[in-house]
Order: sequence, then structure tokens, then C-alpha cells
Amino acid sequence: MLRMPRFSVQTPATIEEAVTALQSPGARVVAGGTDLLPNLKHRLEQPPVLVSLSRVEGMRAVAIDEATKMLRIGARVTLTGVSEDPLVREHFGSLAQAAGLVASPLIRNMATLGGNINLDTRCRYVNQTAFWREAIGGGCIKSEGNVCHVVPGGRNCVAAMSSDCVPVLIGLGAHVVLVGPNGRRELPIEDYYVADGTRHTTRDDGELSTEILVPLPTGPRRCHYSKWTVRGSIDFPLISVALRFELERDRIDAPITAAHVVAGVLGARPRRVTRLDDILGKALSDQGVASAVAERVHKQCKPLENVPYEAPYRRQMLRVHTRRAIEALVAAG
Repeated sequence: MLRMPRFSVQTPATIEEAVTALQSPGARVVAGGTDLLPNLKHRLEQPPVLVSLSRVEGMRAVAIDEATKMLRIGARVTLTGVSEDPLVREHFGSLAQAAGLVASPLIRNMATLGGNINLDTRCRYVNQTAFWREAIGGGCIKSEGNVCHVVPGGRNCVAAMSSDCVPVLIGLGAHVVLVGPNGRRELPIEDYYVADGTRHTTRDDGELSTEILVPLPTGPRRCHYSKWTVRGSIDFPLISVALRFELERDRIDAPITAAHVVAGVLGARPRRVTRLDDILGKALSDQGVASAVAERVHKQCKPLENVPYEAPYRRQMLRVHTRRAIEALVAAG
């Protein structure tokens, strides 16, 4: 049995109280706990204080902000809530789809959207017991050691960001709102992540993620999310791809005016696929568009041996799932 280390728990009632509690050295936020608590059991983290959000008022609403034309989603909304919310399903079906594919119903009932955007990076060499890590020479850059077993000689941690919702949110142009001792700040969620597996977000230790803002569609579009896992539930994605195509008219055979493709589970941050201008003006249903986008994803995205299954095979699966996702959009009409 894996036991958790000793820690104290604070249960603030407001966002302001939560931010104050986070000023304690080493304090960590816990909401659903589906990511943090396994890390504690594996001794990947040993914070002296956990700041529980269970009593914090607010942060659980989903509402349209007419002034900014944004959908506001509180960070404490569960993944089940995101997947089933009528507003999310109406305006951002791919986000509801991604949230509904996370792990299992029991985990989705506990896990929050805020937790999913702050999901710790994962690696086959670190997400193990402390005893296992000792057997490979005392851990790695992300745990107790200073060696990367994925990239021998590498100076940076390349543990992978395995969130389902983040690639979709990046493709949708979402923003994250942070509240800290210096006040409130908002930034594009794409800028929230950096290529460092040991600290992959730009959130300060004393800041709290309070909500996600997603711009409402201004015209017709088609979006989809696809991931590959070995099992149909529980597993983290081994690769993922989020697609968003803006269309001239609300028809699958209408010209594409903008294309956004984001791939996940490569490194510490998702990768936006570029150089998609050659499909603009064409229709998703045009022969060759699905293959052209899939080949672009395959060319630009190179998985590492940081999660289970061989990197070359995962790269091939990126190509397959991209093509299948576009074919699914065409079939749906």
C-alpha cells in the first residue's frame, strides 16, 4: 500500500483566503485531488500544506459574458460538468468531447477543469514508486536526480503534458484567469505553458487559477478532438489532436477560412501545427485535405520515449487520428 506523507490542510472559504493560504512556503492547491494525491503517494511531492478549495464560494459557474463575448467556465467545474453543460455542448462541442473522454466517470466526477489545465507532466521514468526510481539510479531531473533517461545528456525535463482539455482550449483561443497577491491577470492559455517538464506553467506559486474564458464563435466552424489510448477508459492519452476549422458557410463543403491544429502528449506543452495555408479555400470534404493535414501533423510532431509505447508508433498514430478526425467531421456534415 502506498501511503501519503504527513501534511496539514487549510480550507478557505473565499478566493482571497485561498490566495492568502497559498503564501505559506510549499503550499499546494487541491480541488478534485485526482492528480495531486497519486503524486503524494509516489513521493513526487511532499508539500507541508494543502489548500483545499472544497469550501471556496464561486468558481463553479458556466455562463456567457455578453460584454466580452466569452464563455466563462469556473476552474472548479468538474470534467463531468464541462462535458454535460448545455452551453459548452452548444458552442464548444470538442471541449465537451475532450472532458468526457478523461479517465472514468468516477474520476470525471471529482476532477476539475482547473486541475486538468494544471495537470502535472508525466513520464514513464518518474511516475513510479520511490522504490522503483531508486532502482534506476536515484530518479531523474523531475524527481530526486539530475539525469534525463529519455534524452541522455539532456539538461531539461521532457516529461509530457497529457491533459485532454488543454490542446482543445489552445485551439479555441481560450484564456486562463489567475488571481494572486498582486491581483488578477489574464493570459492566452497557449502562453501559460513552457517547455520544461519540471515546471511547465507560468503560474506563480502563490497564484490560483480561477476560470477559463473561451471566445464565442463568430461564424460557422467544425471542431473535433481525438486521442489514442490502449484502453477505452482510465488511461492518459498517448497522443492527442485537437482540430478547429473556420468555414465560409455552415456547410462541410464550404471553403476553409482558418485552420487550427494542436497536438498533445509530445513534451511539456502542446504543439500548434503550422503551415496550413495550403488548405485554405478548400473544403474539408475535398479529396486530399484530410491526408494533407495529417501529413503536416506527422512531419512537425515528433513524440519522445517519455510515455508508454514506442515514439515512432505514436507518431504514426498522430497521422491516423488526424485523418480519422477530419473524416468524422465530413461524415457528420
